[in-house]
Amino acid sequence: MHKGNIERCLVTWGKLQTFLFTRLIAGQFRRCGSGTRISPPFRFANLSRISLGENVIIHRDCWIHVLEIPGGDQNSGEIVIQSNAGIGMGATISAIRRILIGEHVMLARNVYISDHGHAFEDMNVPIPLQGIAKVAEVEIGASTWIGQNACVLPGVRIGKHCVVGSNSVVTHGLPDFCVAAGAPAKVIKRYNEGTRRWEKVSSASE
Repeated sequence: MHKGNIERCLVTWGKLQTFLFTRLIAGQFRRCGSGTRISPPFRFANLSRISLGENVIIHRDCWIHVLEIPGGDQNSGEIVIQSNAGIGMGATISAIRRILIGEHVMLARNVYISDHGHAFEDMNVPIPLQGIAKVAEVEIGASTWIGQNACVLPGVRIGKHCVVGSNSVVTHGLPDFCVAAGAPAKVIKRYNEGTRRWEKVSSASE
């Protein structure tokens, strides 16, 4: 078989896998909008507390889950991914309270988003046994792009039409129309509506 034919067959097979897997799993979500596609393998938990809008794309190897806390309200947590969002390969989205990903948001590969962290303060107890700490909602505004390997930590609100650079660690909120990078992420550009240009932010004005 010609190489081009093999490639086309593999692409077709991948699309068929995604179609069948999406049909199989769609009814388990709280909501799964039309046109949404989920590629296997896909790791998940508590899909009944996850809502997907229309035309959401979740690429392979993602882990998206709402955790249950022993003794807590088992119906309180949720993840909402709004229409036309794209979740890149290997992304992890983990919620206890609430994570909102806005319309047309794009996540690159291996992005990590969580609304909670691990407790570690007690030196006499192994960290895996100390439970959850610092629970705070996360929101990512519409049309934002988050680069590869970036981390978004609890309590962060990222505005609309932002760019977060690869390998960044977002520890605090970011305003609308900005570019941020670094660990911790800092605003390095803002959109000037007057000049209609993206302008660098000086260190003195941060």
